Amino acid sequence: MALNKKPYKGTRDFFPADKRVQDFIFNKMKASAEAFSFEAYEGPMVEEVALYKAKSGEELINEQIYSFEDRGGRFVAIRPEMTPTVARMVAQVHREIPKPIKWYSIPNLMRYEKPQRGRLREHWQLNCDIFGEVGRSGEIEILQLITHLFTGFGANSSHFEILINDREIVNIVFNDLMKVDEETSYKLYKIVDKAKKVKPEGLQKMITELSLEKESEEIFKRYLAIKSFDELFSFLEEVGFSEKGAGFKELADISAKIGLQDYLVYDPTIVRGLDYYTGIVFEVFDKNPENRRALCGGGAYANLLQIFNENPVPGVGFGLGDVTLTDFLTTHKLLPDLSKNDVDIYLTFQSEKAIAKNFELASEIRALGFKSLNSLEPVKFKKVFSNAEKLGARFVSILGDKELEEGFFQLKNLSTKETVDIKFSELEKLKDIIKP
Repeated sequence: MALNKKPYKGTRDFFPADKRVQDFIFNKMKASAEAFSFEAYEGPMVEEVALYKAKSGEELINEQIYSFEDRGGRFVAIRPEMTPTVARMVAQVHREIPKPIKWYSIPNLMRYEKPQRGRLREHWQLNCDIFGEVGRSGEIEILQLITHLFTGFGANSSHFEILINDREIVNIVFNDLMKVDEETSYKLYKIVDKAKKVKPEGLQKMITELSLEKESEEIFKRYLAIKSFDELFSFLEEVGFSEKGAGFKELADISAKIGLQDYLVYDPTIVRGLDYYTGIVFEVFDKNPENRRALCGGGAYANLLQIFNENPVPGVGFGLGDVTLTDFLTTHKLLPDLSKNDVDIYLTFQSEKAIAKNFELASEIRALGFKSLNSLEPVKFKKVFSNAEKLGARFVSILGDKELEEGFFQLKNLSTKETVDIKFSELEKLKDIIKP
């Protein structure tokens, strides 16, 4: 039986044009992270399953990881996420290195789940985290980094928004105002997370099933109805908890002063991982109705290193997958045309006599800093220009017997159609002709 030519379900082949898109996206990710002085790190593709059991939920362990027993009898998994790995790494060094620790990575991840739009079994994800006494300043910097990244692709506030909440605010509502027990609080978190995904009657049914006191139910519904920072802070003032919400108000005020107000939207239904985040939580959403979905998410946490019996090291960060980002950029037509290779000059020769000289010219032209593509056999004149366009060249050289004998080659600009003669001894002139 013939082998299947298609990649494993939920993974992708990256042919050169696809790889150019991936490289373009990764380079933007790296440039944005490094503009904020984040340092790159990397970890192994395989970790012990125990690491994920200590940090992640049962769904991940039981249904989504690719796990196996290695030849040494160790139960390991192909990494489905990067957070446990970075926690393990930070636990090793956080006492010795200066803080804040600002790290980023773009790891390759695997999860066994149903492939669908925006989600595959294999993907890459930009992770940016700040560890240490980050406070509100760290949270604001992470929000700045996200907007810097998206605007770097040409997006603006008409394309995306950052829906944000604070787990401390949620705790005020559940613990201080509603005064519910821990079990009910957990159920309320689940309802909040589903509030915008169900119809009003479905939401009411879930609330009714909790058998809350009438006053508590009204407080909960008021909370879910809040639609802006101003409404939130007015609500907190009215119920006598403005002081407890002062930290989140400080974040909102500073964000408005530094230009983030066009992107940040308060949303009471953003809560994210219940056992993980302890401070702000946020999700970046595409505003286009054709792709109205979460693009990435993150937040502040305090207990990441406790699984290693380390003292808490607070942090804040986010993860952005390449699949959802590519869908976003495609939807908003923010990807450049990368269908062709980027070649400065396509070097051709029309006679076997010129093959050695063409290789010599190629070496000298590359030494000048240009990307050259050398033809490996004589190219008929009538095919030179069509070949050059298909190969993505901006300039093409022609080297026949006459040119070889007289010591020059013809150089044609495929955009302007202008042709000039370049002597072998005057290649430096290319710096003035072939410009970035």
